[in-house]
Amino acid sequence: MDFGRVIKLFSPREGFKLVGIYLFLSFLILSCASTPPKKESIEPGIPLKEIETSKQVRAMNEKILLGALTSKRDLYRDYRIGPEDLLEISVFEEEKLNRTVRVSSQGNISLPLLGILRVKGLTPYELEKEIRDLLAERYLHNPHVTVFIKEYRSQRISVIGAVEKPGVFEVTGPKTILDALGMAGGLKEDAGQFLFLIRPPPLREEGLKKGEDPQAETIQTFVINLEDLLIRGDLNLNLSLSHGDVLNIPVSGKVFVGGEVVKPGGFPLKGKSVTVSQAIAMAEGLKPEANGSEAKIFRYSGKGNERETITVNLYAVQKGKAEDIYLIENDIVIVPKSGIKTFLIGLRDTLKGLIGFGVSLGTL
Repeated sequence: MDFGRVIKLFSPREGFKLVGIYLFLSFLILSCASTPPKKESIEPGIPLKEIETSKQVRAMNEKILLGALTSKRDLYRDYRIGPEDLLEISVFEEEKLNRTVRVSSQGNISLPLLGILRVKGLTPYELEKEIRDLLAERYLHNPHVTVFIKEYRSQRISVIGAVEKPGVFEVTGPKTILDALGMAGGLKEDAGQFLFLIRPPPLREEGLKKGEDPQAETIQTFVINLEDLLIRGDLNLNLSLSHGDVLNIPVSGKVFVGGEVVKPGGFPLKGKSVTVSQAIAMAEGLKPEANGSEAKIFRYSGKGNERETITVNLYAVQKGKAEDIYLIENDIVIVPKSGIKTFLIGLRDTLKGLIGFGVSLGTL
């Protein structure tokens, strides 16, 4: 800047006063307004976030495919015999009792000496024990019985929601959640964190018998945390499936970021836990006039439309001096505007305009 031209517009004394005021205010603005935002700003991280999410979904899908190949650890033990299954029954002590029988549509089989047995709903091991007990009670001492399922009946399992190939699948033999997800092509990137397994009540030819649990006649719903199953590898959650089961994987929920951020909006959780600092990064960071020390998280309390409010110091979080709180679905993060920063930024812009105006006059 040519100060000589500016000074010519005023008396020498007034010109030097003007220059002195300008230098003082410039120093004040640079020290108060410019430096802190650089130290306290939350750096944008959308590309990194997208890469992390894609990697996680790929890892989860790899786990699905691997689990579908290895989940046959002993599903045979949990399989429930049903109509149209073909059973191979062997009695070691008496080969004449060996039979290959088809389960009737009513769920029964007929065996020599024992007559008609109801086998529907039993596991192969439960049926072995029942035949062994009946033979030991009437005919043989300590018989050895084996039951092998030679052919499985056709079963229908439905997979809906955020999977690549939703649909109804005709399957045979024991299947697990991982098997079904593999048949459905794996998870989409917008898949939520939970899988809901909906199991209809079993078809019955008669009403409840005395002593039976009425709960057995109602629809059952199992909630599976996909992160626990696919990332932490908790195979206890890899439940065996039954005919008529429905697997629903809803699309992930969103968190919302507003106020003094570069790009406010709603951001999908994509089946992953997201912290408040990560949510700010997805919004491409704070604006210079943001008051990051007074950010608020508004969260449904579960009581009507009431929300609880959580105050977060984003600068302290970034420095590791405060907890980086995990957000849950439908959380709203609001970053307020700082009054003093807004004033100083406005003053800086005003002085820039005045100096620019003085330079233009000096050139006349």
